[in-house]
Amino acid sequence: MMRVTNSMISRNSMKNMNNNKVNVDTLNTQMTTQKKIIRPSDDPIIAVRALRFRSNLSELNQYYERNIPDAQSWLEVTEGALDNMEKLLENIYTKCVDGSTDVKTQEDRAAILKDLQSLKNQVYAEGNADYAGRTVFTGFKTTSQLTFLKEDQKIKYEITEPISYEDIEEKRFYTNNVTVPNSPADVGTGVAVADMPQEHVIDRIRLSYEDLGEMDDVANIKYIDADGNTHDLDGLEYEDGDRNISVVTNKDYDEWIEEGCRVGYSEVIFFKETGELILGEGASNLINSEKMKLSITYEKQGFTEGEVRPEHYFDCKNITDENNVIEYKKENQEIKYTIAFNQDITINTQASEVLDANISRDVDELTNAVQAAIDAHDKVAKIESMMKEQQYSSEEAQKALGTWLEAAKKEATYADDNMQKVYARGITKFQKHQDRVKLARTDLGSRENRLKLTENRMANQQTSFEQLKSRNEDMELSDIIIEYTAAYNAYQASLQASAKANGQTLLNYL
Repeated sequence: MMRVTNSMISRNSMKNMNNNKVNVDTLNTQMTTQKKIIRPSDDPIIAVRALRFRSNLSELNQYYERNIPDAQSWLEVTEGALDNMEKLLENIYTKCVDGSTDVKTQEDRAAILKDLQSLKNQVYAEGNADYAGRTVFTGFKTTSQLTFLKEDQKIKYEITEPISYEDIEEKRFYTNNVTVPNSPADVGTGVAVADMPQEHVIDRIRLSYEDLGEMDDVANIKYIDADGNTHDLDGLEYEDGDRNISVVTNKDYDEWIEEGCRVGYSEVIFFKETGELILGEGASNLINSEKMKLSITYEKQGFTEGEVRPEHYFDCKNITDENNVIEYKKENQEIKYTIAFNQDITINTQASEVLDANISRDVDELTNAVQAAIDAHDKVAKIESMMKEQQYSSEEAQKALGTWLEAAKKEATYADDNMQKVYARGITKFQKHQDRVKLARTDLGSRENRLKLTENRMANQQTSFEQLKSRNEDMELSDIIIEYTAAYNAYQASLQASAKANGQTLLNYL
């Protein structure tokens, strides 16, 4: 039998008391912090789990509290801009429907003209919408506006614009327009039959800009074959091999009008003044029948307020400074936000997907058609007023003015007919513009729904991880109090037992 000494009892008592005291201290700390551990060494398993839960929760909070709200705000700004664009285009569409009717007074025309001019300026202004200083429709170039905010006559671009057979449309050109005489001498013997206003219906392709630079090289107009290879349009042979397309780039627009709008059967005429390619019948038929994709490279110096910046729509170069040429490539520029674990969402809508670069020019053609009709009817009214004046009361003057009036009325008839046709064509064009915006809104709506679903899932995951983290780290206060009370009682009992055991020694029995 082993002999138990007083020193052994004393040491074991001290050890047990200390263990109980440590247990009381641990529970006291847990009761204060309501945490299972204070340092990793307290329980490595709990510590590892805590690190994992905290890391996941931190990532969830980044998605739920920052990325998702930021993405939502961006999409909301885009949604507001698209909504305004759709309303503006709807208004222009309504004006086209109204203008396509054949009964219009001068007051009606003036009202349409004023409305269109104000609507035109606002359409692209919506494309400059920004969120927190970042423009939402300009791809990666979020610090760049979609349009020029003020006139800049110094800036110069070289632009390569894609065009195709689908862009071919009829346009009516007019020659021998009336210049109202101001005196009997100007009235002369009247207007000869050969000098009466004439209408010429010609196919054309309109570019996105006008007032372009000189095009010295016909090789700047190309067609693209089925294999994607580019070839000069000038010299392209017809199937019969007997004729070739001839590109003309050095003709003056005003002189062409004065000469009677003549265009050769196989000619393609580039007019820098109007930004148009005028197509001869044969050239137009060939481009249409072959369903050709084309491209044209031209220079433009000087842009007016509200014109779209070329870099958002085309391959181009800013050549304002020849020693510092800036090149832009038209490419898909999707801005993506990470909104969940391994889940991204595209938050931006690019301008080229929503607004055609030609909307402004479409509106210009509408306004030009209205203005031409207003001017033509003003000429009729002025000549009719002249016929009532005393200085034109002679039979010869009345007869001469009669021919002037006939010419003015013919011009007015042409102008009314052209206005009606331009507006009828505008109905189709602006319906397509509206459809693009509606499609963009539909796509945006699907992304918003996806983001909302992800937000709900992130909220649920955040709650779940908070609960898991709490179960791993936290303790219920009531449970700690019970354990603390038991541990404190055990500690007090150990003190009393130790006092009694250590109070007696062998000498007490000798």
